[in-house]
Amino acid sequence: MTNALLDTSDLPLFDRIAPTDVAPAIDVLLERANQALETVTAADFPARWEAIAKVLDVATEKLGTAWGAINHLNSVADTPELRAAYNAALPRVTEFWTRLGADERLYAKYKAIDPAPLNDEQRQALKNAVRNFVLSGAELTGAAKERFAQIQERQAELSQKFSENALDATDAFAYYATAEELEGVPADVQQAARTAAQAEGKEGYKLSLKMPCYLPVMQFARRSALREMLYRAYVTRASDQAEGDAQKYDNTALIAEILALRLEESQLLGYANFGEVSVVPKMAKSPDEVIRFLRDLALRARPYAERDVADLRAFAASELELPTPQAWDWSYIAEKLKEARYAFSEQEVKQYFTGPKVLAGLFKIIETLFEVSIRRDSAPVWHPAVEFYRIERAGQLVGQFYLDQPARTGKRGGAWMDDVRTRWLRPDTGTVQTPVAHLVCNFAGSVDGKPPLLTHDDVITLFHEFGHGLHHMLTQVNERDVSGIAGVEWDAVELPSQFMENFCWEWDVLRHMTAHVDTGEPLPRTLFDKMLAAKNFQSGMATLRQIEFALFDMLLHTHHDPVDDFMPLLAEVRSEVSVLPPPPFSRTAHTFSHIFAGGYAAGYYSYKWAEVLSADAYAAFEETVGSDGLPSTETGRRYRQAILEAGGSRPAMESFKAFRGREPSLDALLRHQGMAQAH
Repeated sequence: MTNALLDTSDLPLFDRIAPTDVAPAIDVLLERANQALETVTAADFPARWEAIAKVLDVATEKLGTAWGAINHLNSVADTPELRAAYNAALPRVTEFWTRLGADERLYAKYKAIDPAPLNDEQRQALKNAVRNFVLSGAELTGAAKERFAQIQERQAELSQKFSENALDATDAFAYYATAEELEGVPADVQQAARTAAQAEGKEGYKLSLKMPCYLPVMQFARRSALREMLYRAYVTRASDQAEGDAQKYDNTALIAEILALRLEESQLLGYANFGEVSVVPKMAKSPDEVIRFLRDLALRARPYAERDVADLRAFAASELELPTPQAWDWSYIAEKLKEARYAFSEQEVKQYFTGPKVLAGLFKIIETLFEVSIRRDSAPVWHPAVEFYRIERAGQLVGQFYLDQPARTGKRGGAWMDDVRTRWLRPDTGTVQTPVAHLVCNFAGSVDGKPPLLTHDDVITLFHEFGHGLHHMLTQVNERDVSGIAGVEWDAVELPSQFMENFCWEWDVLRHMTAHVDTGEPLPRTLFDKMLAAKNFQSGMATLRQIEFALFDMLLHTHHDPVDDFMPLLAEVRSEVSVLPPPPFSRTAHTFSHIFAGGYAAGYYSYKWAEVLSADAYAAFEETVGSDGLPSTETGRRYRQAILEAGGSRPAMESFKAFRGREPSLDALLRHQGMAQAH
């Protein structure tokens, strides 16, 4: 068998998959999936859960796994050849999934299944399946059904193009700075920029818009002109405001078309807008409930945010001779104020968080809390920097994961968890398939042979993605469609990820995961205490920033007419929520991949919604902390069993109540962020 994508014996052969494999593999897998669909929808095929799964789910899972591998490579190892192969196959794959989801014969077959002999997991999966058929247009007929399918295909194409534009616009920017211009920028960031320029045979220091370069320049560069240039390039990426040739990546028209198609799709399904469609499978009952939740939280956070801004303005005027700060000055002012107020800098902290030490500390907390062990493992990978691990409990394999940490050209920005395969009692072999995950970040690489350095924010990001990974890998559910994060309401899916972030603020956890890059000394307690004191520094502003994104997203999908320009809506939301409105040329929506290319459309509120759940869940650990200062294994076991192991096999609220004994309350979140009202 020469095609690497058709080898389904074990893990994907990432080191062997070639762009030329894509089309022939998709041909074969689509053919098999189509045959399976015809088989199970035949009049004489039994309407039984296991019978359908054995034929159809096995075939579609193989297609899904191969397409997942192609999609993953497209995100982390983009090349012109792979992109072309991916884009050529995308419409055909989309067409198949759309047709499958809307097949009235299959829908009828599922509706005819008798739920009585099914177990609880299968019953939940069946309930979800019937609901998803309706949302996928299975009840539409004739021209409406045809149009629905066209919309899905076009949306997939537009989302992919949106992603490509955002990536290309980011990768296209380069500025070669002089040593003088980089005054104040940390040495390791300068060294990485110098190396990047040398690799191209250029003089000076190559600056990019990738986070490990962009953020420290904005925080530390003393020259306002340099910050302004980078800021302008960053906030106008993929927009009509970009300079010169970069306008070819403009996402404006794509956004308008995506919004118009979503509205049309919603109306075909009998809903007023896409917000209404979005909440059907979520915890929130309606878009209005979400909007009220966001506005209530904004109201509570606003006084804290206003105080944050007043502090920044006063400090800028008195200490930095910046009486009228501009948008590109705020990160710099904030960093300087933090240094002055708490007597430490992000740069100082970063020296203690070396990549390998942080990872070892993270593994230690996971092993202790969830009674598992994590070991190095081997598998074919797409880049030498990728590591592969296995998780075991009592000597039994529970799950495996790929870890891809460094930022590089051709790799999409941000951080994410994705599934390679899901835990499933396979109907074709009768054996349990263990779950495998991708955990992807964009951290700085190593410089001068030293281990990579992570900022504390990077550490939080790593813990966050691992939370998602654990949700996927520690599940004990055997039904694929409700196993791990599958079938979990989207606005609850961030609970385990945000829950893990809390450990990054615990001294007894943190001290085990630090070692100074030069001396090997652990993080001093005095420095940790300063970090803790600064933990909620500007939390009011940070909260409002997330609410601004979430409210814009929900109003865009409920109260906005796609024929109109969406910028006035963004301006309205900013004037309602933001305490630091950005300049008119800012176009953050144009790279808002979460909602235009990432599954969070009319769902970005999920981060804040789930934060309420995660803060309250973490409070259970604070209430049971041991005399050694470490979290209780007993509480860890209850959390693992009630939430992680249950996956999507029951509603998220039931899982939360099984763990906490009650419904969630907002108090813990406000307290964690230093915004609790004094009684």
